[in-house]
Amino acid sequence: MATTITKNNISMKKFYTLVSSKMTDEGLAIQLDGKTVKTQTGQDLLAPTQALADAIIQEWSDQGEEIKPETMPLTQILNTAIDRARDRNEITSQLLKYLDTDLICYRAKEPEDVANAQKELWDPWLSWFDEHFESPLSITYKLEALKQDEATHKRIWNYIEALDEYYFAVLHIITSLSGSIVLALAFLEHEASSEDIYKAMNAEEDHRARIYREDVHGHAPQEEIRRQNAQDELAATQRFMDLVDQH
Repeated sequence: MATTITKNNISMKKFYTLVSSKMTDEGLAIQLDGKTVKTQTGQDLLAPTQALADAIIQEWSDQGEEIKPETMPLTQILNTAIDRARDRNEITSQLLKYLDTDLICYRAKEPEDVANAQKELWDPWLSWFDEHFESPLSITYKLEALKQDEATHKRIWNYIEALDEYYFAVLHIITSLSGSIVLALAFLEHEASSEDIYKAMNAEEDHRARIYREDVHGHAPQEEIRRQNAQDELAATQRFMDLVDQH
């Protein structure tokens, strides 16, 4: 019986001995005791490169008596990439909405140090976007939603359409995590690192942390968990993209 990746990070007993990969016409199938692992929608779990296949094999091999999906981020991202390809048009439409609600386009006038931090951390990515896509984005200091130029929407739609399913998944993950498709696009183009994304998405939170001296007293427990989860997800997505690139 084929093994299907579990949903909602539910652990299950380890039942296999050997983890391996098998070359197929579509990619490298991840196998447990000779049986190909299935995604949540029943598709074969196929890695596009040997480097990614080997890293995923290591994730499965490192499991103890129980399989814990939350300790297998590369497996989860590959599962996402394969399954979300089936809903690509709908997800692309969702991603395009971020152009009008992008984190880095909504600014504070005060307090001054927040405004300065936003300018320092966000303006370079707006400039990069303008230069790379020849499409300047508007910013606002108001609560009303922006509406960026239709030509810009069309240009980014065409860019997304050209992505393979693996980079498409990375774009979705980083956009959803950061609230910024601009940052996610810079990440795909290897212009923004995971650290750059983390700093940019936490501009306002870092200001509050300075006020409350969290460098001395530490973050509140929920904030600490949020930050750690974000760093872990960014690092895993960075590694996934690097392994996909290793042809």
